[in-house]
Amino acid sequence: MEILDGKATSAAIKADLKVKVNEMVNAGHKAPHLVAILVGENPASKAYVGNKIKFCQEVGYRSTLLTFNADITEDQLHKEIHKLNNDPEVDGYIVQLPLPKHISEDKILEIVNPEKDVDGFHPVNVGKMVSGLPSYLPATPYGITKIMEHYGISAEGKFVVILGRSHIVGRPMSILLSQSRPYGNGTVVVCHSRTKNLEELTRKADILVAAIGIPQFVKAEMVKDGAVIIDVGINRIDDTTRTRGWRLVGDVDFDAVSEKASYITPVPGGVGPMTIAGLMLNCYHAAQKRV
Repeated sequence: MEILDGKATSAAIKADLKVKVNEMVNAGHKAPHLVAILVGENPASKAYVGNKIKFCQEVGYRSTLLTFNADITEDQLHKEIHKLNNDPEVDGYIVQLPLPKHISEDKILEIVNPEKDVDGFHPVNVGKMVSGLPSYLPATPYGITKIMEHYGISAEGKFVVILGRSHIVGRPMSILLSQSRPYGNGTVVVCHSRTKNLEELTRKADILVAAIGIPQFVKAEMVKDGAVIIDVGINRIDDTTRTRGWRLVGDVDFDAVSEKASYITPVPGGVGPMTIAGLMLNCYHAAQKRV
């Protein structure tokens, strides 16, 4: 069994981006500029945005954090997004989710300029991805493909099972791994809460992507010997042995499943760092368009 180390893979991408940004600046161009919009005081969101800003600093990107109170109106947030859409100094930006309940995430994502949509959520970018056209890929699936490439893992001719059908991970992941790409050409099945004979399918999977949002849902008896396991889940569970009283686990029972897997991502330290790497790669590609 080999660990798919997201921290190490992200560090390699970071080092490569740092070189490319230096070359961009030395050629007389501005460094990529990423803006993050943070609404409210959600601790997890603040941590995620903080990690993205730190990545920017480490590779030489320009970064701006725009923070707004949780009671900002939808119209006010629309105006802030339109400012970014029209600002030539901004290469890409993200609206950190989740948003307060009174704001429609779908409406917000639809008014983002697709050319600056480095999270890859805009319908235009999703449509281009489905069609196999150049686009900004959703950050988490993009990061997963990069860790697969880093470790020489391809879905070609493999049976791939994805647990979860969200538009953020499950559905785009199924498209990317079935398309004709270096890491793709797999036969993909997407499973969800209405899927019958779930374990029968997961036991056949050469590659299993768990993005179902249930702590340690995937057990050893659900996994084929030698399978590649990609755990997208991040869940907080009680743990009285820890000073803080809790710990993070994925959607996979790591200790048991790792005994059968050929490759497996840990939680934390697996897919998480690769999501940020995917976002930063998108931002670099956005900056290249103005060079």
